[in-house]
Amino acid sequence: MKRFLRTIDSISDWSGRICSFMVYLGMLLLVFEVIARYFFNAPTVWAHGYSQRLFGSYFILIGAYTLFKNGHVRIDILYHRFSLRKRAFLDLINYTLLLFWTTVLIKEGATFFSTSWAVREVDEMVLAHPIWPVKFLLIVGVVLIALQGLNNLIVSMIVLVKGENYEY
Repeated sequence: MKRFLRTIDSISDWSGRICSFMVYLGMLLLVFEVIARYFFNAPTVWAHGYSQRLFGSYFILIGAYTLFKNGHVRIDILYHRFSLRKRAFLDLINYTLLLFWTTVLIKEGATFFSTSWAVREVDEMVLAHPIWPVKFLLIVGVVLIALQGLNNLIVSMIVLVKGENYEY
């Protein structure tokens, strides 16, 4: 079990570290567009759309890393007043709901992606870039979140039963 939990944490960690570099690529795109537009009076037709896709993909792909680092929003003022077992119980509820949400999102995202792939969906811009890669990354990001949520659910169950922190 410990190896399984460590593997999921490792996947969340390395995927988050890799995806974090997307921010720099997005910044470069936006800086390039600003320079092209305002200094050379030659705006691009593609930079805005690609920066939107890049940052949209980033925000879903970084979700598992944020969950791994315990960086998602919670009401800490109340949460930390509870005992370890009560927090584990609240986490158990939270991660169960998260897994339900990710299951629905994966199912709907697969339909969303497969339709886009089947019709070779493209954006409305002149260059008609494909849309399906971003829709595929939605599924990848949600699967990563689901894995980390499963990991955290298992740890919450162990803490609830043992009544002490679980180190793995």
